[in-house]
This record gives sequence, C-alpha cells and structure tokens, in this order.
Amino acid sequence: MVGLNGSIPWMCLPRFDSEPLFCGLLDHARGGHFTVAPEDLVEARQRYEPNTGVLVTESRSSTGLVRVTDALVLRSGADLTDDAPVDRAELVRSAVVVAGNVRLRVDLRPRGGGQARALFSGLEVRVSRRPDLRLHLRSNRPLTGLCSIHDLEQGDRLDLVLSWGRFHRHHRFDAEAMLRETADAWRRWMTQFSYRGPEEPLVRRAAITLKLCDDWVNGSLVAAPTSSLPAPIGGVRNWDYRYAWIRDAAFGVFAMRRIGFCNEADAFLGWVLDAFEQSRRPRIMYELGGRPVPDEVEDPELEGYRRSAPVRWGNGAADQRQHDIYGEILDCAYQWLRSGGEVQPALWADLAGLADAAGKAWRQPDQGIWEVRGEGRAFTYSAGMCQVALDRAATMGERLGLPGPIAEWRTLARKVRQIILDQSWDHDAQTLSEHLQGGGSLDASLLALPLRHVVPADHPRMVATTMAVKERLAAGGGLLYRYLHDQSPDGIAGDEGAFLLCSFWLVDNLTGQGRREEAEELYASLCARASPLGLLSEQIDPSTGEFMGNFPQAFSHIGIITSGVNLARASAGAA
Repeated sequence: MVGLNGSIPWMCLPRFDSEPLFCGLLDHARGGHFTVAPEDLVEARQRYEPNTGVLVTESRSSTGLVRVTDALVLRSGADLTDDAPVDRAELVRSAVVVAGNVRLRVDLRPRGGGQARALFSGLEVRVSRRPDLRLHLRSNRPLTGLCSIHDLEQGDRLDLVLSWGRFHRHHRFDAEAMLRETADAWRRWMTQFSYRGPEEPLVRRAAITLKLCDDWVNGSLVAAPTSSLPAPIGGVRNWDYRYAWIRDAAFGVFAMRRIGFCNEADAFLGWVLDAFEQSRRPRIMYELGGRPVPDEVEDPELEGYRRSAPVRWGNGAADQRQHDIYGEILDCAYQWLRSGGEVQPALWADLAGLADAAGKAWRQPDQGIWEVRGEGRAFTYSAGMCQVALDRAATMGERLGLPGPIAEWRTLARKVRQIILDQSWDHDAQTLSEHLQGGGSLDASLLALPLRHVVPADHPRMVATTMAVKERLAAGGGLLYRYLHDQSPDGIAGDEGAFLLCSFWLVDNLTGQGRREEAEELYASLCARASPLGLLSEQIDPSTGEFMGNFPQAFSHIGIITSGVNLARASAGAA
C-alpha cells in the first residue's frame, strides 16, 4: 500500500497473511514505514501505468517535481497465467526528478526497528521483530543508513530495490529494466481481457486488483490485503481479512471467467477443492496454503487506524457455523466439472457427504453470511445455499452417473426452494424475510438468491423482495446497509456503513427484472465512488462518502465485474 505522501505504511512479507514489516497504517508512530518523498511535500497525485499493477506517484515540492514508480518485481518473461511463482521477492522504488530540484528523503523503518550493515554494494537489514526475515536494500546512489537525504536535480534518478528472497553480489541492478519487464508481464496477462460493456476502464482495473489479491503460488484469493481498517472510524468492527474465504473464491470464479481469465478461475476452483479435501471438513475460510486460520488475537501495541482500536490478527469467525459453505463448495465442484476438471472417487465421497449434511442443516441456526457474533438464527440465505448444495450434487450425480441418493437430493432441493418461497414470505411486509420463519425483517443477502439460481430474479416474490430491500435498507445515493442493527442484532457494538457489494447485487436483480435503465444508472453511480486509482473499499460512510473497512476489498471489485457483465449481456440481448 503506497500513500500519497510517498510512504509505504503497509507491507506484509513474505505473504499477505505474514506479520507486517510496515504497518504505519495502523499506528503512525510505532507501525513503521518505507518512505521516499520530498522533504517539503506540497501536493501529490497517483496513477497506475495502463493495464498494469505498476504505480506512479508524482510529488511536488516547493522547488521541483519528482515521479516515484513502485512495483513488486516480476521475472523477465513472466507468464501470469501460470500457477507458479513469477515474482522476484523484490520491491523497486524508482524516483526521477521531472522538473526543478528536490531534496529527497529515504526512510526505511520496520516495525520494532532494524539494524543495517554494508553488504553487496547495499545494506543488509535485520528486523528486530522478524529474525526469520533477511532484507537487502540496494541503490544506484550511496546509502549511509536506513535514513538518508539525496539532493537531486532535473533528470537525476534514485533507484531503490528492497529484496527479501535470495540475493547475491552478482545479481544485476537495473531498476529501469525491472520496471519495464514487470509492466510487460502485466500487459501480456491483460491481453486475455474480454469485455465490452459499461465502465470498461474500471472493469479492467478491477480485474488487475483481483489479480493483485491473488496468492499466485496457491491460487487462493484474499478478501482484502489489510487488517483492522475500521467500519466505522472509532468503532470495534476491525477484522483481519488477509485470508481466503470460500464464498469469495466462488464469486471470484464467476467474475474472472466471464471476462476471459479462465486460468485464474480454474486456480480458484482447484484451491477450494484442494483445501476442502485436505482439511476433510468444510471451513468457511483458510490461510493461503489451505491450513486453518490462526486464532484471533488483539495487538495492544498498536493504536489502530485513526486510533480505532483494537488491531486484530487472525479471525475469530473461522470456526463459525455458516451453512452456506455447503453450497459454496459444491457449486465450486460443479463449476470445476463444467470447465473440464475431474472429480476423483474419494473427493466425490466427501462432496456427497456435504450434500447429505446440507440436507440436514438447512433448517438449523447458524451465524450466516455476515458472520454475526451473537446468537445464531435460521437464515434464509443459508437455507438457500443448502439448496444449492443439494441441486449441484444432484446435477453432478445425474450427468456423470455418480453414486449417491441422487433422486433424494433432487427432491429435497425442490422442497427447500419452495419452503423458502412459502415460509420466509411475509404477507404484510410483502417480502421474503431474512429468517426462514418469516417475520418481515430483511438482510441484503436475499438479493443474492437469484445470483445462486435459488429463486429467479423475475419471480414475483423476488421482485417484491428487491423493492423491499431497496427501500427499507436504503442508505441514500443507491447505497444499501446489509441489515438494520436494531432489527437484526449481530452481537457487536456500534453501527456500520453501507456495504458496497449489496448495491451491486441490487444492480444484478434490477437487470434480471428487465429494469435495465434503472440498473445502469445505479451501476454508474457506484462506479463513480471508486478512488482516483479505481479502487473500492468494503463499505462507504453514507453521510460523507468516505471509505470504511478493509481496502481494497475483493468483493467490491467482483461486484464491478459481475454487474458490468450482466448489464452488457442484457444490452446485447435487447439489441
């Protein structure tokens, strides 16, 4: 994460879910940072190099203008479609004075401090908190220590490369070539991009953002690369999102495949099935290698983003009962088969066991898709995803002649769908309810039922439910709350902002109901909320428009892609 002030206040090495090397984002004084910036910074702006993950920050001082280009370096000739390591375990920061003269400050300050010694025409950096981590900082100009000042004139450049993998004296130092080869690799990957529809530049950026949230070695997708960014500021809803949720991967597969990135979609699917088969039980989330997520702990040393404590590592929701997981895994298996994959007998036996479990769990209370930390309830969406589990298992069994109670699964799938339509329907409120027993209370996950093919978007009761959610969960400006805390308590203190993905689900429902003009208007308004770099957070403060929660949020960028694809297809069908 690179700030407008030239600081990198967040970087986890060597993986997303490792302890942060720099986390000034969560505590400016004690978290650490890596800063390359003019001493008297006046203003700055940022942009990405087109079709890449290479970031450019232009900073103006009172005496000149400097351009800093940042990139996580990719190997020469790297193929980003390949499920294999293509990074060089290096960060390049290259500063060029565009106009005037600049006094440039370089300050590398790991959390907890570090010590440097001269090594291989650079500095070896030992990090006090991370004895396992060996860093090497090289430069095209002399470095006197972890903090240095460089007086540069127009045309001068300062190149810095921070390495955390293997490094040797003979390793070449050519920052310009590193940046060029990295940008070339990104652009080769983007030649797969296949989308013609509304907000195409933002859909392109969303695809790259999802790729940046992808653990390329394992094929897993983090919900967000950050932890403990609060929703709202000053609240306690601060969670660690640096792990892979099964449902995020399932939605991500849908999005990436529809814009041409089939390899990434298959990698996500394969990772889901591998993680499930290895753990031999359905977990809602895993760490990036497919192992259990660490227990949730609070970090008393950090004050939190804008003093929003606590800072948390690990995630306490990892062991929750969330019945949608049955449908997520079986839907991934179904998509895996449709893409040409195979399901071996041992895996099928486990999947069939999931279908049987879903057939029993759909009436039982759970913590739901929103991971409430209070008393569980029989959520309608959870029941809907159990229906998905039964339906996908029956479909796979029918098509491939696999063993199991196929007819029973099919019959129960139909029954659960009808019970959702009948029992969760509240006649007075004219809506499906968030709970199977009805009652008229709402949560926006009901809008996802058509997306998972539980209920058609144009079913009269789904049309009425869409209107109820749109009106009763409205946060203003097309934004939606997930639920209302006074009607749907979740066991956590305080309120929260509007959840962006829910508004994209509203776009999809309006599109499926033939209300294309309304859907297009809402989609455009949501896309307009993206940052100047084309990035979105998890939530938005309806009163100010400020981002809330972890950032950038994979779910929000999945929404950009999926809703854009649905609108483009609806437009093509109407033409």
